[in-house]
Amino acid sequence: MSEQNQPESAVGNVAPVVVLLFCAIVGVELVFTLAAQGIIGGKMGIGWRLAAVQDWGLPGPLVSWMWENGRWPASELVRFVSYPFIHGEFTQMIFAGVITLALGKYVGDNFSAPAVLAVFFTASIAGGLVWGLLSADKSYLIGAYPGAYGLIGAFSYILWLRLGQLGENQLKAFQLIGVLLAIQFVLGMLFGTGTTWIGELAGFAAGFAVSFLVSPGGFARLRASIQRS
Repeated sequence: MSEQNQPESAVGNVAPVVVLLFCAIVGVELVFTLAAQGIIGGKMGIGWRLAAVQDWGLPGPLVSWMWENGRWPASELVRFVSYPFIHGEFTQMIFAGVITLALGKYVGDNFSAPAVLAVFFTASIAGGLVWGLLSADKSYLIGAYPGAYGLIGAFSYILWLRLGQLGENQLKAFQLIGVLLAIQFVLGMLFGTGTTWIGELAGFAAGFAVSFLVSPGGFARLRASIQRS
């Protein structure tokens, strides 16, 4: 079979760093799912998810305590980068993983691997911090959504930049996040909503903002913009 006729892999054209993020998200959930079914871990495996949430999730009160006291123990700071890989259920992971893979593919085509990681984890950290300070939620923040929304922010930045180069309305770059927020609003009206949207919106803003620095030529472009102002 010639190369032209070979079927293209589903992830063959996705940046390896994005595939690694996706595999980490799926892999952790797979362990919890198998453990819950008693396939691995024996009787102890049933409690692995809850233990992981408590050990690696991000408690809202902890964020407020660290901010108010100005104390940031390294043993607790790791939660800001570990909570994205823990989900409450398989369905939650699927949606977060799909967003990460789909938007990460586009961002990975335009950003370097370190830049993609910077976007994802900066968004996760910012999302966790803002959520902990503003939500007054006593539960744990878990899931890859703030980081995934950071990739949406980077995606919007790329569109924003290109629309500006073409002389078109740059507000079109924010159509995706607008649609997602509208869907969340409708779902919240119908079924009620939690506070995780705060972290997701903060993640989007952080992803968009950090793209000014980590995108190709981003720092030079930002400096030139500041000098012109």
